[in-house]
Amino acid sequence: MSLWLGILGASGLISGGDFEAISSVTVGSGGASYIEFTSIPSTFTDLQVRGLIRTNRTPTSSEALTVNFNTDSSSNYAFHILYGEGSGSGGAGGYASQTKAEIASMMAEGGASNIFGVFIADILDYSNTSKNTTIRSISGNDQNGSGVITLSSGLWNNTAAINAIKLDQPISTSFVEHTTAALYGIKA
Repeated sequence: MSLWLGILGASGLISGGDFEAISSVTVGSGGASYIEFTSIPSTFTDLQVRGLIRTNRTPTSSEALTVNFNTDSSSNYAFHILYGEGSGSGGAGGYASQTKAEIASMMAEGGASNIFGVFIADILDYSNTSKNTTIRSISGNDQNGSGVITLSSGLWNNTAAINAIKLDQPISTSFVEHTTAALYGIKA
């Protein structure tokens, strides 16, 4: 439901009170090793993060975008990935007891020049302290016919309300200039 609300909110088909911008980050000329949203209010039902992402990693053409919550880097994350590539290949995987959840496939410097990957990730019931938090996302990038589209779902095995979100990658690379991520709150 949240992804649908996010699409409707972006199109202007629902009222502005249902879908509210909380914060956004645009990476400057020096790059950034991560993007973080802190002091997230608990006044929404769900959260949505949208991004336009590229890293400086070479020779790889795309890599994983990962998330963790409330600075928790314990093995409290699980996720599933389903992906397809422009060449017709694809795959799926499931991972448990991870220190982050993979939520997207993003462009890397080894891919087509000046192209960014995009993603939308929903964080459901983020302030409900009686259950674990779930994530679902869609992402993609085009590399002149050999891009990737990814669907993923994830779990943070913790009942704490989320007040911080950190986006990074599993390899020590940096987000390049003009990478942008925005956080939105969705009210029921």
